[in-house]
Amino acid sequence: MRVALYLAYNGTHFLGSQIQKETQNTVLGELENVLKKLGIAQRVVASGRTDKGVHATMQVCHIDLPPYWSDIKKLKKVLNEMLNDALHVKKIIHVKNDFHARYSAKKRSYRYIIKTTPRNPFEKDFITFLENVDFEQIQKNIKIFVGEHDFKHFMKSGSEVNSTTRIIYKAFAYKHKNCIILSFEANGFLRSQIRLMVGALLTLNAQQIQEQLHCEKKYNIKPAPPNGLYLSKIIY
Repeated sequence: MRVALYLAYNGTHFLGSQIQKETQNTVLGELENVLKKLGIAQRVVASGRTDKGVHATMQVCHIDLPPYWSDIKKLKKVLNEMLNDALHVKKIIHVKNDFHARYSAKKRSYRYIIKTTPRNPFEKDFITFLENVDFEQIQKNIKIFVGEHDFKHFMKSGSEVNSTTRIIYKAFAYKHKNCIILSFEANGFLRSQIRLMVGALLTLNAQQIQEQLHCEKKYNIKPAPPNGLYLSKIIY
């Protein structure tokens, strides 16, 4: 019986989302460890990976449950009682046997949150605090990323992928209260792609962004900090 689990997590407490040999302190490592205690030894498959410090308001995973765990309402309750407080199961639903959390996904959405106010200790893990942010320029330049492009200059070195081409369906910036929100929706993202795009928006002008996007030049861009980034939606 295949189910989909919808997760939210505080990435500050984990060394990324993917299983790692060196540590169990990852989102899936924590989840699988608790599932094993409940007699569920199957592997969990996520819609994609998030780096250390990156949060999620909606990560989607799938797993095949043994027959004796047919009560998914009870399973959700038990998991949330046993999991690290930084990880929460929002819901569990039945899905078709051919559903795949990663390969069935059509679009993925992320948000990046910036504040230009003085940094405070209560929000530092969840918001990137920056001074002298040109919101109007970011709002204009972020649209450059919309469309199908080769993002090979917007991914972390050492990444192994079959293709570096991705389609950005939406990219826009807006203000909410005293926050600047950058929103991206695409068919998929490369490793650290969004943090590098945000870094480009914060340091490069429109011409430089276009040159890097068209693979004409590669500028030395520092990725934006992970704490401001949220996986916000997976669309199937």
